[in-house]
Amino acid sequence: MNTPLVDMGGVEKSFGAARALAGVDFQLMRGTCVGLVGHNGAGKSTLMNVLSGLIRPDAGSLRIDGEDFDRGYDPATAVGHGIRCVFQELSLCPNLTVAENLRISHPSIKGFGWRKTAGKVILESLDQIFPGHGINPDSEVGDLTIARRQMVEIARAFSIVDSQVDLVILDEPTSSLDQNAAAQLVTFIREFVSGSRSVVLISHLLGEILTASDTVVVMRDGVVVAVDDTTNFDRERLVRDMGDVLVDDSGFGTRINTKIVNSDPVVTGPRENGHQLILYPGEIIGFAGLSGHGQTNALVKIFEAAQGARRAISATEPAVFVAGDRQSDGIFPLWSITRNISVSSFARLMNRFSLDFDREDDEAAGWHKKLSIRTADMKNNILSLSGGNQQKALFARALGSDAKIVLMDDPMRGVDVGTKQEVYEILTEEAALGRALIWYTTETDELKHCDRVYVFREGHIVAELSGETLTEANILSSSFEAEDV
Repeated sequence: MNTPLVDMGGVEKSFGAARALAGVDFQLMRGTCVGLVGHNGAGKSTLMNVLSGLIRPDAGSLRIDGEDFDRGYDPATAVGHGIRCVFQELSLCPNLTVAENLRISHPSIKGFGWRKTAGKVILESLDQIFPGHGINPDSEVGDLTIARRQMVEIARAFSIVDSQVDLVILDEPTSSLDQNAAAQLVTFIREFVSGSRSVVLISHLLGEILTASDTVVVMRDGVVVAVDDTTNFDRERLVRDMGDVLVDDSGFGTRINTKIVNSDPVVTGPRENGHQLILYPGEIIGFAGLSGHGQTNALVKIFEAAQGARRAISATEPAVFVAGDRQSDGIFPLWSITRNISVSSFARLMNRFSLDFDREDDEAAGWHKKLSIRTADMKNNILSLSGGNQQKALFARALGSDAKIVLMDDPMRGVDVGTKQEVYEILTEEAALGRALIWYTTETDELKHCDRVYVFREGHIVAELSGETLTEANILSSSFEAEDV
């Protein structure tokens, strides 16, 4: 029991001129959850990709349960040693059912009735981790919300068929989950590690790290800068060790309403159950509630109305959309970082009949600096960035456009705490300049930055909160109870 389950020493990895890992030592004991934290691009995901066999390091040693692996270590070998991984970018096949996706990971499920067997296995895992999930094993994955897709990905990793699961690597596993589902996962993690099994949890939600983990490992610029028992950390120390300056953003309902006096609303919805969606220039309003209860659908309707579609919701100004599901709805994977940012500003960047490439480069360079996008060259492909840095590019695209309405669909998925604080400040500045912003988030803390919050339940607004009524207790209460506040 004194032998580490995982022992990595001096691990190095470079991608061209970018050095992702600069001699990392990492140990993991059985029966523990290690919280792995750091900036976007600090090397966390790269280190775990080495451990899961997806990436071969340039140098360093790897030992699994006392066995050395100098070469020949690949994903199949990792799985054979009980290591599973839930990636930040979901890896499910959207055209297959939930049960069929499980079968891909467990080829031993075969023969007559294999779909029924696979469905039973994944359903048992879902029930154990996310009670009340409401997911049908026969549903096609592409038809599920991103939150439910993330639940399926997690449940698949913990499913046991013909081999033991000793270690599960969770890379931003709650980035699309609401507070209730995230809490269910944290509870399950604690139960899982109590049985001499282990978890590596990568998360930018510091409260989640402090609650779920036994040990915290902090990475910065490709090296480990701190390792300690979780009991010796608090939020301030985590932020300090990562190299960020902590900004006190405590307190709901304290943001000064910047609504322009006597202005007309730019978004107006129908009145339902005594509530009406209204957005004025200069406001930041939040959408809250359990995931999948109509928030994203409302954002899409507003965006379509802004494009001229006839909807019950009206929008009088152009709108831009910041997608949370960046792989499906956000990035253009064949384009450079620069082009991904400038695509919403082509009309403004035109020089007669062609794009002014110098102006395009200058604007991209400005966002590179303003949002600290971690790349040596903005001409690199967008996929060369970490997930969090890809999301920064999507913010740059939206805020660099001329649209007066900014719609954000849980946009902080996989974004580190330092960048979040920078984005909060930028959004406040944009509102002060007269932009109108709607922000759907599954992180209750982020609603502190809103003037007003609409809580959704079963596709309808059930509460409008502001000022003294904008509290975490009221948000949670309205999310679970269809009662007006």
